[in-house]
Amino acid sequence: MARVLSIDYGKRRTGLAVTDSCQIIAGGLATVETRDLLDFLVDYTHREPVERFVVGLPKQTNGLDSENLPRVRAFVAQLRRKLPDIPVEWWDERYTSVLAHRAILDSGIGRKARQDKALVDEVSATIILQGWMERSVL
Repeated sequence: MARVLSIDYGKRRTGLAVTDSCQIIAGGLATVETRDLLDFLVDYTHREPVERFVVGLPKQTNGLDSENLPRVRAFVAQLRRKLPDIPVEWWDERYTSVLAHRAILDSGIGRKARQDKALVDEVSATIILQGWMERSVL
């Protein structure tokens, strides 16, 4: 079975998470500089089979588009051109950063590690993927 990879796209950094090959567990993969993201994904998909991408859909809490949405849509268009055989699904990412901060705080790691924005991005991608997986099972 192939993996599912989630993307929490950011202007500067992008968090990535991936399932195990049986699609049972979601785990953080990496945080990548956004300018290097497409190359990273192409390289990763050559090493590991990926069934689909799940991309966080950036909306404001009131449901309106966030300022990041045009950048995310442009990236997804590039991704679809570069890797046309791998489908892309959207997943509402509202509150994932808040949940990520809470999960990191609850984990008990030190203050300095909690301030690592790259960790927040990776945990956010994991939350996106976990939500997608839970919905897919129902």
